[in-house]
Amino acid sequence: MTVRVQREAFDLGRELDALSAGNHAIGGLASFVGLVRDVAPPGGEGAALAAMTLEHYPGMTEKMLERIEAEANRRWELEASLIVHRYGRMEPGEPIVLVACASAHRQAALEACQFLIDWLKTKAPFWKVEESDGGEGRWVEARDSDEAAAARWSEDGPKAAE
Repeated sequence: MTVRVQREAFDLGRELDALSAGNHAIGGLASFVGLVRDVAPPGGEGAALAAMTLEHYPGMTEKMLERIEAEANRRWELEASLIVHRYGRMEPGEPIVLVACASAHRQAALEACQFLIDWLKTKAPFWKVEESDGGEGRWVEARDSDEAAAARWSEDGPKAAE
């Protein structure tokens, strides 16, 4: 299990190689990379996105990410897992987050990866400011669709296959 919160970009290939290095029990490796988009705010009105700034509270953020990762490892039999989340100012096309899960079989890796990204979107303590081409900034609010995605993983929701 590995969690990192960092300002600098990450190298996807290097991260995945390191996650699975030498572990031949791994039969499936699932990953998700979130990127900064340049789309206008919801509703299609306004200027395109020029940059996004993510802020966090050091110490608190890492602890919450570790709790989320531990929950994935409790629910699924994973050989390895990784969360790398960036903070600071990022421009369209730059990576924001990497989530990767490795397991003996693909189903556990895929489900755990989806669980992690759904819970990160709603439970990770990051605050986002979107900067438009016009230089205006606006705080990003939680979306109902993200909450619905995370809710399906409640204790009564989907679990790892037996």
